[in-house]
Amino acid sequence: MVSQDQLNNISSYISKRLRKSFGKGPQTCQTTLHRKYLVTYINGFLSPMEEVLLNEDQHKTVDHTRNMIISYIMEEIKGVIQVTIGMDIMETFHDWNFPNNSGIMIFELESEVIGEELNDSIPLSPLEKEVSRISEIIQKVPDYIHITPITPYIYLVERKGILILIEKALIAKGVQEELHYTKDQLEKEYFHRYGRFDEIFNRSVKDIFIGWNFKEDKSIMAFILDNRKK
Repeated sequence: MVSQDQLNNISSYISKRLRKSFGKGPQTCQTTLHRKYLVTYINGFLSPMEEVLLNEDQHKTVDHTRNMIISYIMEEIKGVIQVTIGMDIMETFHDWNFPNNSGIMIFELESEVIGEELNDSIPLSPLEKEVSRISEIIQKVPDYIHITPITPYIYLVERKGILILIEKALIAKGVQEELHYTKDQLEKEYFHRYGRFDEIFNRSVKDIFIGWNFKEDKSIMAFILDNRKK
């Protein structure tokens, strides 16, 4: 079993590491673990330089710089987590919502952690159908969808087999960064604007994050919910 103290230590380390790299740490940094996912939800993390650039409508520059730095330090964070919990990490994802000044780091473990099942989870079939419906509007129906409730307020959705042929061709030609930026904006817009997720969760959706592994044609979505039921 992984203790709450260990999770708190991971949150503290990530917060300090972000402060070291960006000159400013997050206001809150909370780590949870369920089944095979360790998830760190971050709020209030925007450096003074990033804030200036965003005010000047330099969103792509901020996105590029943030992703470059985070990708660099993720290996170090991954190593600390593996030592702390005594388990290997198979894959990492991160994503950021600058309008909400929030972000997420997701670490997929080599095996599931045995723990208590959630008592407050929703029926997953409507959520799967809605994710599939919106995905089809933007690109295509995923070949595979799997949903993991992490807490009553955090749901992860794994999608595989979602890239269309033209996207695969662009990735093969090395234009992943531009593709990632465009897909990130488009998917979040459609999932926020056209999804019926508030109705499905019976809670307001505060944040939607989408991380990608283009090489494996795999995506991890995270829904962050308000803690008050509608």
